[in-house]
Formats: sequence, structure tokens, C-alpha cells
Amino acid sequence: MRIALIVEYDGSQYHGWQAQTGLHTVQGTLEGALSHIADHEISVVCAGRTDTGVHATHQVVHFDSDKERGIRAWIYGANSFLPKDVCVRSGKEVNDTFHARYSATARRYRYVIHNAPIRPALLRSNVTWQYRQLDHRLMHEAAQYLIGEHDFTSFRSVECQSKTPMRYVSQVSVKRKSDFVIIDISANAFLHHMVRNVVGVLMTVGSGRKPVAWVHEVLMAKDRKLGAETAPPYGLYLVGVTYPTEFGIVESVSEPLFFD
Repeated sequence: MRIALIVEYDGSQYHGWQAQTGLHTVQGTLEGALSHIADHEISVVCAGRTDTGVHATHQVVHFDSDKERGIRAWIYGANSFLPKDVCVRSGKEVNDTFHARYSATARRYRYVIHNAPIRPALLRSNVTWQYRQLDHRLMHEAAQYLIGEHDFTSFRSVECQSKTPMRYVSQVSVKRKSDFVIIDISANAFLHHMVRNVVGVLMTVGSGRKPVAWVHEVLMAKDRKLGAETAPPYGLYLVGVTYPTEFGIVESVSEPLFFD
């Protein structure tokens, strides 16, 4: 039996998603909880691995088990063993052709910047603070250069293991809500640190240090050294994953509630 789950987590206390020996990770924590319910070791596969400090409101995972458990038992049982910063939101039984990562056709990330002179206290681990005034309209204009299929070498980390730098970005938007600047970006897939490097470039434009057209220059250069500093992880959220309708997993994009 294959089960798909929607998982939410605050990544600020974790060394990223991927399980690593001796490190506190989201995957390891989730697998431990599910293994209690299954009475055997569970291994999960996710739609997109998140880095240290990155959050998710809509991470999709799948796992296999021969234990007869109802969906409610998997959800509520796992949550009873999970810490308060990780929870299973929903789930369903899927057929064996479903794969949380390889069946996904698109992912959506949201990046939240607290743009104010004084640093935040309560949201310090859930937003990125930028004291320089940002012009979200210039950032939005600049972001449109990224739409389409491009070589995103200038926006991938040197540690990226992807075989190709080609990615298709379907949508990028930048808006402001009071002191928060919110960047939404959707693509078929993302390179390592791609969103955070995009945000770093857009913040450079928004603060007036570079012109709008500079984003296009960075993209065309295919050289990471010509980009901006990688933005911090705190403001980054995986908020949506899209799958073919045949799997019956409805994309219900879930936003960080305090920004709605």
C-alpha cells in the first residue's frame, strides 16, 4: 500500500529536510513518527528537499507499508508522535505509480521579507529582515525576465548536483502587504538555492543598487559569481506542489497564515 501525505513544518530548528546521520532533520523526524504507527521502519520520499531553516506549508511525501491502517490512523497517529513544529495535514492512499518527486509537474515557493527599519522579534525565524526600503514594483518588473525556460546557472549553488541547469519558470510575482514584501515563484522544478539566489538579485534591484535590466544580464551571463548574495533561508516556504489529475491529489496552495 502506498500513502501520500501533505506535511507542514517550521524548519528553523532542523538541519534541512534530508535525513543525515547525527543531525536533526524533518525527514528523520517524520519517518520516526510513521514507523511507530507502522510497527516497522518507514522511509519517505518528498516532492522537494528543503534546506536548513526553510519551511513548508505543503510538502508532499509518499511511503509504502504493508500494514492495514486507515488514513485517519496514519494522520492522527503520526501527529501524536511528532513535535509541535511538524504536522501531517492530510493524506490519501495512492497507486504504486505515484511518486512524490517524479510525478510532480510544478512546485511553488513563497519568500517573505519583513521590510522595516527595526528587526522583528516574534517572526525572527519565519521571515527575512531587510532594513533597506524595497520597491516591490521594480522587483516585480525585474522578475518577469525569469519567466520561461532558461539556463539558470547564475542562480544555482556551486553544490547543486542537478544534471541540467535548465528550468521552466511559469510565474513570478512580487507584492507588498504593509511591511511585508512577498515573492511567489512557480516552476517545473528548482535548482539548489535557486529561489534564494533569485530573491537576492531581486532585493538588490528593489533597494536601488542595480537597475531592473540587471536581472536579465545575470540570467544571460550563466555565471553564479555575477549574481547577488544568497538570501537567508528563514523567509522561504514550499507552499504548493502540482500533480497530474489522475492521482487525485488536489493542489491546495497553503500560505503562511500571518501574511493573508
